[in-house]
Amino acid sequence: FLPVAYYHCVSRVVNREFVFGEEEKDKLIEYMRLYERFGGLRVISYCIMSNHFHILVEVPQRPDEADLPDDAGLVAKVRSCLGDKLANDLEWQLELHRKQENTSAAEELREKWFARMWDVSAFMKVLKQRFSQWFNGRHARRGTLWEDRFRSVLVEGKGQALRAMAAYIDLNPVRAKICDDPKDYRWCGYAEAVACGKEAR
Repeated sequence: FLPVAYYHCVSRVVNREFVFGEEEKDKLIEYMRLYERFGGLRVISYCIMSNHFHILVEVPQRPDEADLPDDAGLVAKVRSCLGDKLANDLEWQLELHRKQENTSAAEELREKWFARMWDVSAFMKVLKQRFSQWFNGRHARRGTLWEDRFRSVLVEGKGQALRAMAAYIDLNPVRAKICDDPKDYRWCGYAEAVACGKEAR
């Protein structure tokens, strides 16, 4: 119901075990940025710790039907974010439905994709699932990686509340006595911004 909503999302590893090293933190950020672009969201700040992560995310309202991408635009978005295989499959299915004049099937398929965009729950779900698949494969393990779904708090989008939440997130490694300044902890939004990371800035 808001034009733009801001959420502070937190997720913890099962049993709160310290299992994220440098490679795992880098991969989680890589997936976060990928699904941020795909979902049409904006990560305001984040911090990846050894057994949990925080993300402060801006979620715009879904566009009106008239403003949604057409078939070619949707395929291009999938291709740029998720690769050729998924994009080619989507393009083939849409073209088949259109040739058969099966508009309802084409629109149903489009809706499956749009349901994954402009939605904090869809973003967190795909991020955690995709990372879990990678993590389990990388470490030859099975089973759940996360303690629970995820926790989120709606944050006021103007003024001090949003800035305070971003600072709280970026100061996680300082509170954990990992560093004295968050610029020295490369897995947080502040450090990425100080290092001139375009998305973080």
